[in-house]
Order: sequence, then C-alpha cells, then structure tokens
Amino acid sequence: MKFIRKLQVFFRKMEHLLFPALESKTKMMLSVSIEILKRSLLRDPKYSDLNRLEPYGFKVYSQNDEDGIIQEIFKRIGTTSKTFVEFGAGDGLENNTAYLLMQGWRGFWIEGSSASVKNIKNIYERAICCSQLFIENVFITKDNIDSLISKYFTGEIDLLSIDIDRNDYYIWKNIRSINPRVVIVEYNGKFPPPCSYIMKYDENHQWDGSDKQGMSLQSATNLGESLGYQLVGTNLSGVNAFFVR
Repeated sequence: MKFIRKLQVFFRKMEHLLFPALESKTKMMLSVSIEILKRSLLRDPKYSDLNRLEPYGFKVYSQNDEDGIIQEIFKRIGTTSKTFVEFGAGDGLENNTAYLLMQGWRGFWIEGSSASVKNIKNIYERAICCSQLFIENVFITKDNIDSLISKYFTGEIDLLSIDIDRNDYYIWKNIRSINPRVVIVEYNGKFPPPCSYIMKYDENHQWDGSDKQGMSLQSATNLGESLGYQLVGTNLSGVNAFFVR
C-alpha cells in the first residue's frame, strides 16, 4: 500500500509539473507508460470486485480515468437534469465535464486563467451561444463562490467537480445555492486515511508543486458526510474522490 500511495503522488506531480514542459512525442510515450502501469495495478485481486469504480475508469477528456468512473456512477444512479458545475475547467480540453458536455449536458465552468477561457470560448462557441455552457473567468473564494453559481444554477444538479489545487475544502463547505447529487473533489494523496489534513485557507495561494495543498481523503470524507454525502470511491491515480448524496 505504501508503494501505491507513493505512486499516486508521483502521478499527480508528473501530470501537473512535468507534462507541460515535454515534447508531444515524449508526452505520448510517457502517457502510454503510465497507462501500462495502471493496467498492471488493476490486476490486483481487490479490483475484481465490480462494485468498485476503478475498473470502469477511462479517459476521453478527463485528466486520468474520471470520464469512465463518472459514466459508471450515473449508470448506477441515473441522471435527472443532466447539469454540471466545474471549478478549474482548464482550457476545456482536459477536465471532468467536457465529455458530458459532448453528450448534451448543460453546465457552468469557472476558470482563473484568461488564456484558458479564451480557448474555451473559441472551441465551444456554439455551446456558449445556445446557453448549453456558461463560463466565468474569475478566481474563486469561499466568499464569492455561491453568488457565482447562483447566477446560472440553483437547486439540484447532477454533478459538481472541484479541482483548484488549494482551497477545495473551504469552497465545497461554503456552497449553498446548489444541491449536487454527485461531487468530485480533488484530494491530497500524500496523507492517507485516517490522517486528517486541511490546508490553511489562503485565497491568494497558487500551487507550487509541494505537498502543502488541498485536503486529505479523510478530511474530504468527513466534510462530505457532514453535508450528506457518502464516499463511493477514488480513481486509480489517487487524485479525485467521488461522493454521492
């Protein structure tokens, strides 16, 4: 288990720090190597339990295997409004909800990078024009998050995805305007259960590649339970946790 946890942390650092600096051919070779390693991990007998979510994971637009896990969750619980909200949408080509958008879902993305938002507006011009997708270029805080969301969605939605590499705990805790059925939240795999870790709130924080970010899985689970959610699984690379209400 210690090896797997170290591997999970390695995956995260490599994908966030190393990938942007690599040539495309090298990225492809490294991605293939990671995929082979993940498939090797899935041979562990514990993953033969089909109630687990990891075996269903696959990547279309997600960073890792989140697209497949999201699909499996909604296969089991069904959908209602097919609406989503995601913080940290990136450039629109790699996040947890672009695949849903392609399947006709409606949603709202928040992204702090103006360059990424410009790219999103170019790629998804049609979806934005027909109000299938809403986008805001803003850095979110625990104080502005609820007012931002309520401009576009209130009440029950199907999916909320939180990935901002810093104040995820405080952002999730302060959302009141929507009631997501499923929540995906990034956690810090450096601190395995039962260790509780929550980064001190700092709205100006930028992730520097260190382990001092976000929250541990135990802290995410505790917060989720206090909000009426149950942890149903994590992805194989140990980055995202999935909660269902």
